Amino acid sequence: MKRSKYFFLTALLLLFAMAVSAQETDISIKQSTLDFLNNSGFAMIGQNWKVILMIAISCLLFFLAIVKQYEPLLLLPIAFGMLLTNLPGANMYHPELWSAFLDANSPAYHSYGTIMANGGLLDILYIGVKAGVYPCLIFMGVGAMTDFGPLIANPKSLLLGAAAQFGIFATYLCAIAMGFLPNEAGSIAIIGGADGPTSIFLTSKLAPNLLGPIAIAAYSYMALVPVIQPPIMRALTTKKERSIRMSQLRPVSKTEKIIFPVMVTIVVSLTLPDAAPLIGCLMLGNLCKECGVVDRLSKTMQNELMNIVVIFLGITVGATATADSFLSAQTIKIMIMGICAFGVASASGVLLAKLMNVFIKDPAKKINPLIGSAGVSAVPMAARVSQAEGQKEDPSNFLLMHAMGPNVAGVIGSAVAAAYLLTTLNHHKYNCCFL
Repeated sequence: MKRSKYFFLTALLLLFAMAVSAQETDISIKQSTLDFLNNSGFAMIGQNWKVILMIAISCLLFFLAIVKQYEPLLLLPIAFGMLLTNLPGANMYHPELWSAFLDANSPAYHSYGTIMANGGLLDILYIGVKAGVYPCLIFMGVGAMTDFGPLIANPKSLLLGAAAQFGIFATYLCAIAMGFLPNEAGSIAIIGGADGPTSIFLTSKLAPNLLGPIAIAAYSYMALVPVIQPPIMRALTTKKERSIRMSQLRPVSKTEKIIFPVMVTIVVSLTLPDAAPLIGCLMLGNLCKECGVVDRLSKTMQNELMNIVVIFLGITVGATATADSFLSAQTIKIMIMGICAFGVASASGVLLAKLMNVFIKDPAKKINPLIGSAGVSAVPMAARVSQAEGQKEDPSNFLLMHAMGPNVAGVIGSAVAAAYLLTTLNHHKYNCCFL
């Protein structure tokens, strides 16, 4: 009897303990669920409307890259980088680490070790942008894919490429007048060159706080070359000028093509040492293409290396477009000045070609002003636009190779302009706040 009593009491105690435990477990599950929901990105996203807007902007860029095919090779990874950096709680990019990186009073001043130890994936990949590695490697690939023959055959193309840089310096003065610091104005102005890698290279050194909007503006306007340039070209030229046929370019020897990149590297680098990284990589790529003895290296530069670097560059540049830095009145000003710079650069090349024709008496040597707009650095898109506009007036007129001369000159010119701005404005670079 006593044993039954003890057994009954023990059973009651066990049932009581199980009930209490179940209740506690139920509370624990509820609390864990609440904690999970409160710490999720869905809960965080509602606390900041700017993040929602940035995600919407990244989706818009996806649309432009995939559906409209506007510069998709770079616009797509830029859009995805923007998406990743604005997802709450992802912790892939940390602006505060890069702010401390530039703060002379911080223990993390210029410490890549701190970035490697505490940064996320995009922070680590961004080191290649900050160090100026990615833009230079892209220039190497561009050099390996570009034929400099039209420029060598017609040296006057250098003048048209130089004229297009007027948009850079005109925009610089405008940005100064609008209250931007000299280093920020220089970074904004380089958008006029329509050269994405150069814009990133210069901005990462002078005004890294503006890298996101400047890079997106530069690549967006590069992608919109077929939309922006034609109205400007038609407005500044007559039907007769657009119908000018240019004489066939002379053949360029292999020796000339080998000597040209070497001589350009020497002359430009000695004149502006800050231009050596970009110009040197551009000319190395072209030399590998033209010399004929390193085909493996040339093909790697054109394909595998170029593709890998484009991915890293695009996604990390997009990562700098955080909600707090991108959604501002400053960004709107940059976008407006960027398209103005691009328009002025395109117009300057056309107008110089018209001016040159005044002094050319031989009708057979006249320059079709349409090729002047190709002085911007969007290779070979700008040259194709000149070709398309010329064929609208005369379907049998072929301007592509003639337009490639100013186009290549524009690449060199934008790099030289960036080096000049870097040389003259470098002492202002610490006036801006690093991302």
